Amino acid sequence: MSIEGVSDSELVDRARRGDSAAFGTLVDRHRNAVFRAALASLGSRDDAEEVAQEAFLSAFRALGGFRGDASFKTWVVSIAWRKALTRRRSVTSLLRRFVEPADDSGWDFPDQGRSQEQAVLDNELRSRLRALIRKLPPKLRDALLLAASGEHTMDDIASYLGIPSGTVKWRIAEARRKVKAGLG
Repeated sequence: MSIEGVSDSELVDRARRGDSAAFGTLVDRHRNAVFRAALASLGSRDDAEEVAQEAFLSAFRALGGFRGDASFKTWVVSIAWRKALTRRRSVTSLLRRFVEPADDSGWDFPDQGRSQEQAVLDNELRSRLRALIRKLPPKLRDALLLAASGEHTMDDIASYLGIPSGTVKWRIAEARRKVKAGLG
């Protein structure tokens, strides 16, 4: 029986009954959103990949306790977000930030055939933006990076952060204001 056109809730039910292909489909559907949330929190592709894997493993183990109050996507991204925040706070993560090159942030933009002068200016702007975003208070930075990923609705972000959506909107606007002021 095909599982491609099946809803997430049906896939969760099938996975609970031992259908590993159903859980695999859930992973395939939501892999990007989970990875991008972890990347937004951590800034490191390697750490984000590890956290995404840990989140799906945790979700699989806790599938019996999934009540369906939120969508599966919201639930698994919330798991990833909490794991990413834990990792971000860890001593190992702090050491990596000082040892790894700054370009491991995953914020690279494709080269679009610009002149060398324009490429230098673009790199300087990206460096300034990264520095300004890193200086933001975590509450503002987290909301901004989740929104900037383009993978999450305001309601999803509110759920991940455990705050009302109006607060998410304010934090994003305030983060943008501070970054813009820093550039000016």
